[in-house]
Amino acid sequence: MTDHGELGALLRSWRDRLSPADVGTTAFGVRRAAGLRREELAALAGVSVDYVVRLEQGRARTPSAQVVAALARALRLDREERDHLYRLAGLQPPGEALVSTHVPAGVQRMVTRMGDNPIAVFTASWDLLIWSPTWAALFGEPGGRTAWERNLVAQTFHEDLLAGERIGRAVHADGGAGFRASLVASLRRAQGRHPDDPALRSLITGLRGSSTEFDRLWRTGAVGEHLSQRKVVEHPEVGRLEVDCDVFTVSGSELQIVAMTVAAGSPAAEKLDFLRVTAATVLG
Repeated sequence: MTDHGELGALLRSWRDRLSPADVGTTAFGVRRAAGLRREELAALAGVSVDYVVRLEQGRARTPSAQVVAALARALRLDREERDHLYRLAGLQPPGEALVSTHVPAGVQRMVTRMGDNPIAVFTASWDLLIWSPTWAALFGEPGGRTAWERNLVAQTFHEDLLAGERIGRAVHADGGAGFRASLVASLRRAQGRHPDDPALRSLITGLRGSSTEFDRLWRTGAVGEHLSQRKVVEHPEVGRLEVDCDVFTVSGSELQIVAMTVAAGSPAAEKLDFLRVTAATVLG
């Protein structure tokens, strides 16, 4: 049976052991305790403050797997702690059959400390999990988007998906054909490792039914990994930025870290600084 009292107590304990600096936020005002405030945890996990309060008080009794995964990432839980949180919520911890959404604390710290660069962490199926403020400044704030809108493959094959947002978009010399083929080959690689993952199966079915190009590339049977490359990003406010885009995998997991860097003092660096400061001013 679910122990709601222990679930609430553990959420409070895990929240208390983190500081704003641990999660890349600035502490404002007088703080009676060293840990994260409920408001800060709620913002990181993408849930309401009221829901965090109800969870901690044991009044919310059926958190979804999506909410539990988001809380685990926001609280920087390790795998054992994450699995324990799932069980306390009355859920089965994710098994090896599913694409992992767990982001180790070390990876989260790296993203926090590299926040001056556009950097993001994706699952093996290209679902966006966490991102730096500069990534959000360049490509738009992903927090309010649906799971479909936050998937890189869905974004790539449905260019109108985020049409209403003034965001940066990659420009490719070949029109993006090579990039799209690489993404599809990478997605098939994930599908081969997790054939029974229902979310991955649903993503592929949805893409095959909604994009003739994706379906054509899928039927080629190509399997591979997405590689690093130099990119040009067009942004409506600052124009063209040339960036080095590197893709890293995390040892012991299938997470994909996408990091974009520019030369110090370059025009691209100045443009990124402008976007980051502008975004911080709007949010502040």
